[in-house]
Amino acid sequence: MENRTPPTLDQHLCFKLYSTSLKMTQLYKPLLAPLNLTYPQYLVMVVLWEEEGLGIKGVAERLQQDPGSITPLVKRLEAEGYVTRGRSPEDERNLVLTLTDKGRALRAEGLKVSEQIAHACAISVADVEGLAAGLAKLNGNLQTR
Repeated sequence: MENRTPPTLDQHLCFKLYSTSLKMTQLYKPLLAPLNLTYPQYLVMVVLWEEEGLGIKGVAERLQQDPGSITPLVKRLEAEGYVTRGRSPEDERNLVLTLTDKGRALRAEGLKVSEQIAHACAISVADVEGLAAGLAKLNGNLQTR
């Protein structure tokens, strides 16, 4: 029997992903504080800036989250005056999320945050695209398991 040892911490892909994710969210925190947004709330706003009129379920699917974890985020965004929840004109049984004028205006600030994050990462656009493609592939592979 061969004498194998487990991989070191730095050889674990899961640790690289985890530690990098922590650093990214720490980087976002002070940039989002003036906007009264947490990182998860910011992600909901990013989804709505892309496609307004989604319901909680649609936002949850885009963020690969459970709808139950999105509802409290939306309630806080609504309390902040960034979104409203209303009945869908196509199907009154469904609630849809609509950006308020304040929520739409926040998009310009969101762009500034993205630019600051990109600058802080100090990697090329090609590197970002390569990392994003690799992570998307990994995510897809793990999703089918």
